[in-house]
Amino acid sequence: MDAVLGNAPRASRHAAPNHSSYSTSAVNFLASFYRSSIGKKWIVALTGLALIGYVIGHLVGNLQIFGAPEKINQYAEFLHSMPRALWVVRSVLLAAFFLHIFTTIKLATENRAAKGRTNEMRATTSPKPAKKTMVLSGLLVLSFVAYHLAHFTARITDARFEKLNHDVHTMVILGFQNPLVSGFYLLSVFLLCLHLSHGFQSVPQTFGLNSKSLRNAITKGGQALAWIIFAGYASIPLAVLLKQLTPAH
Repeated sequence: MDAVLGNAPRASRHAAPNHSSYSTSAVNFLASFYRSSIGKKWIVALTGLALIGYVIGHLVGNLQIFGAPEKINQYAEFLHSMPRALWVVRSVLLAAFFLHIFTTIKLATENRAAKGRTNEMRATTSPKPAKKTMVLSGLLVLSFVAYHLAHFTARITDARFEKLNHDVHTMVILGFQNPLVSGFYLLSVFLLCLHLSHGFQSVPQTFGLNSKSLRNAITKGGQALAWIIFAGYASIPLAVLLKQLTPAH
């Protein structure tokens, strides 16, 4: 009858979902979340946890230098046998690293602008030295990462590395025989661990963990882990400077 009378067909009761509106809503939500203080804190916390995972994994790999030279060299060859996967991981980590630093600076700027107003950060139990140097230590660690990549990954800071290929054992030892390189490395790792010690104390507050015993456990456990990480990384240049580690040939 509709066709005979020339009436338009009735609209379906269930309209097709508008995927573009869903995408717009999701983008708006994420943008609003990022603009909020708690959103930035979550981003800093999540990227920080991802980077901590990498720091621990990297340390486990580096400590193989105390074994036979072949062990760490085979480890390096294994990583470089998967170049695409390696660069995907590197890209994700670099993105997380820059997002972590950028968001931390943004938060620090906003907190400084809001100084004098009541905010949740006043209740923190963070030690003042770590808290006050969060941005500075982050920027110094960034400069260290850039140098570290140029030193051992791109191998453009030491002409001796060009002929060593995947002889990581020898490269690490030759690199740390320079007291300035070792000193810069130790300072950077110290600042990194100072940064981590404060970061662990912020995690319970950021994730809304209100249990005092749980907060204390995370804080103390995080501090202990931060300085265990420092001891692990520091042991390598110190062993080289004290001639406990020497080139295999």
